[in-house]
Amino acid sequence: MTNSTSQLEQLKQVTVVVADTGDFESMKQYQPRDATTNPSLILAAAAKPEYAYLVDKAIADRKSSGLTGSKQIEDIIDHILVNFGMEILKIVPGRVSTETDARLSFDTVGTIAKARQLIGIYEKNDISRERVLIKIASTWEGIRAAETLEREGIHCNLTLLFSFPQAVACAEAGVRLISPFVGRILDWYKAAMKRDYAPAEDPGVQSVTKIFQYYKKFGYKTQIMGASFRNKGEITELAGCDLLTISPARSTADEARRERREVGGL
Repeated sequence: MTNSTSQLEQLKQVTVVVADTGDFESMKQYQPRDATTNPSLILAAAAKPEYAYLVDKAIADRKSSGLTGSKQIEDIIDHILVNFGMEILKIVPGRVSTETDARLSFDTVGTIAKARQLIGIYEKNDISRERVLIKIASTWEGIRAAETLEREGIHCNLTLLFSFPQAVACAEAGVRLISPFVGRILDWYKAAMKRDYAPAEDPGVQSVTKIFQYYKKFGYKTQIMGASFRNKGEITELAGCDLLTISPARSTADEARRERREVGGL
């Protein structure tokens, strides 16, 4: 067993590992509990010949939908997203996150409608809503939409989260899970401050740590899933967080660098 594989197994002992990919073979290799996707990941996977059947199925199934033009395209895309989600759920024992249209990020009513539509497709295919998280941007409008959806038993993953106030608003709205973007916070600080950061002082790591401690102190049920990592050091610093979503492609690149730091804790 390699050192990097050993680190992954150690991480799984203290944190739920979530695959951030649309590639089924990668999921089988890393054996995560949950998986999260986004349209760019699904687009990359759909371009591979081995996954073309999922796109073809959505097109064939929706030929008789009665929709035309942009509405027909949107409907087919929704079914492609769900087709990938259903295949993922054959591999992971937990949940899959399926993202709403980014153009609805500032549209509460539209986000609610889209989430209900996606859950409806899953449920028509005998997938329980408990196994699906609807991925929504954590704008003010997105958080309000998630608040309504959570009351309906449609659980949400609030993404594009960069700040403590966003995290507090999500918790108060009763959101099931948030995905703070660790690496993108680091990117901003590196560009603004013109310097590098060691993992322990990484602003993204510190942001998630602050959110984690606040949620636990005040008993919020919202789960925290660190996301958008730039290096293995960020992941090891956040070991012990509720969940961490890791791209298999990034993990492979990191393994090649042979970083030998042992898994730490919050």
